[in-house]
Amino acid sequence: MAVSKNIILGSGKLYLAKYTGETFDASTVAVESNQIGLVKGGASIEYKPTTTEIYDDLKVVHKRFITGEEVIFKTGLITFDLNALATIAGDASYTTATGTKTLKLGGKEGREIQKLALVFVHTKSDNKSITVSMVATNEAGLNLAFKPDEATQIDAEFKAVSMDNNGVLVQIEEEVESV
Repeated sequence: MAVSKNIILGSGKLYLAKYTGETFDASTVAVESNQIGLVKGGASIEYKPTTTEIYDDLKVVHKRFITGEEVIFKTGLITFDLNALATIAGDASYTTATGTKTLKLGGKEGREIQKLALVFVHTKSDNKSITVSMVATNEAGLNLAFKPDEATQIDAEFKAVSMDNNGVLVQIEEEVESV
């Protein structure tokens, strides 16, 4: 019997919420009020282990150990508002008053970066989903370029921090047909 393999194409929806320090369920974060904007250019997850190699003096015994791990999630966003930018930035100040919305960045030196509960949901062609969940901090800051011939796009980059006491950095769940 041949094993079928999925060819995954397309993008998804990005949801962000302030991380409260408790384990979160992706379904509680992936709600419309937490959708940060529409994605352009897809999304990517990069896992990079740092390793150390140990040899004996005769170069006979060799072992390799993981000494560190890093997960980076990147995506582009083309629809957003100032409140979404405040969430992406982490600790930005966002206020509303009659007729204005205000985003203030800066003045946070020396403070711990706000952790975010990040959920990215990709819907496959069979209407099943792949869900990426992680606790992360913004690593790229914000760059807004207002160009006359292009949509303003934010290239967001988030670096994972441990989701639990076991050091898990990212969880990827694929919804499949029940057997």
